[in-house]
Amino acid sequence: MLAAMSLPPTTTPPGDETPLRGRDDACPGALRLHPADDGALARVRVPAGVLTARQALVLALAAEELGDGRLDLTSRGNLQLRGLDAGCGADLAARLRTAGLLPSDRYDRVRNIVASPLSGLDGAGHADAPAWARGLDALLREDGPARSEFAELAGLSGRFLFACDDGRGDVAALGADVTLIAEPDGRAVLRLGSAGGRWTGRGVGAGGGGCGRGVGGSRDA
Repeated sequence: MLAAMSLPPTTTPPGDETPLRGRDDACPGALRLHPADDGALARVRVPAGVLTARQALVLALAAEELGDGRLDLTSRGNLQLRGLDAGCGADLAARLRTAGLLPSDRYDRVRNIVASPLSGLDGAGHADAPAWARGLDALLREDGPARSEFAELAGLSGRFLFACDDGRGDVAALGADVTLIAEPDGRAVLRLGSAGGRWTGRGVGAGGGGCGRGVGGSRDA
């Protein structure tokens, strides 16, 4: 099981030397609908894969009334609506905004954040990974005091992936572009890419106090 896996080494798997993040970015979003054979497709970002009951109901009704009645779950924990009419974009966006599923138009497609799904539920792990994800999501969105400091993040590819791992090694194995991994001693490791550098420090509270603006510490060799 993934939960029993050790953290992967920072080596690049054969054939994966160049991540396909820089090619033409055609990733759909809640505002940018993607044409498909069965109609338009919309992808709704769900950071950490957490929905409220109201949000789930809004999505279900949108799928039934605007699309083909189905909701697809993506490998990154986001949701897709298919079979949409090309002219339903404004209606869909309004529904998502009222449910809190489209908190920022500008940063819609960059809110790709996965977190250890059992974090805080089974007694394993060393941090509240969903809390990290919520804090990171707040930094990615165009609101609050971080607006100017993080404005350039809006230019990230829709394929760019953040991962918050509570130390059990589940989402750390996904090869995200940026991964935050909790350590047993209360520190956290920041890993950039599957073969990038690693930084260890205490800039993020492993107890679940949210995501800080960096992980202060030393770079690992």
